[in-house]
This record gives sequence, structure tokens and C-alpha cells, in this order.
Amino acid sequence: MNIQPSQTNERVTLRLSGRFQFDSHRDFRSAYEGCIADASVKVIVLDLAGVDYLDSSALGMLLLLREKLGAVGKEVELANPRGAVKQVLEVANFARLFRIS
Repeated sequence: MNIQPSQTNERVTLRLSGRFQFDSHRDFRSAYEGCIADASVKVIVLDLAGVDYLDSSALGMLLLLREKLGAVGKEVELANPRGAVKQVLEVANFARLFRIS
């Protein structure tokens, strides 16, 4: 998986592309860890437009990120899920836990 970060004011967008699966956990964690400690960051947006596959371990990583951000008063949003990725998020009922746009 490839991750491209960008920041606009208090929002950091992480543009993910490729397969979001178990072997992505180190890269994913490295991409967001600095945002947790950065007081200027209030929201992390995960742009999923380029993700073509999402497995159950990726769902777990999203839940863990939500928990970590919530503990420090920050939010995570999921943006642009498409196709099978959108279906997985719907089946997992993630719209109840995340803002999805």
C-alpha cells in the first residue's frame, strides 16, 4: 500500500492506494503516529479512493486508529470508499463509528 500525506490547517489527509491489508500495518501506523502527537492536528482524513482491497485486519487498524485519536480528542474520517471497499465498510457497519464521505 502507498500512503501520501498532506495537511491543510488542522486536517491531515492520508491518501491510501493499493491493498490495505495485514502487511500494511507498519506503514499505516508510521503515517499517522506523528499526527497524534501534533497539537495542530484535529482530524485525520483517510482518503480511500485508491484502495482496491480491504481485509479484516485493515478494519481492525481503522478501529485502533479511532480509539487512539479519541483518547487525545481527535477524530478520524473515511473519504471516498469505492466498490468492494465501500461494501466491506457497509457490511461491517462502520458508518455507525466513522464519518464516511
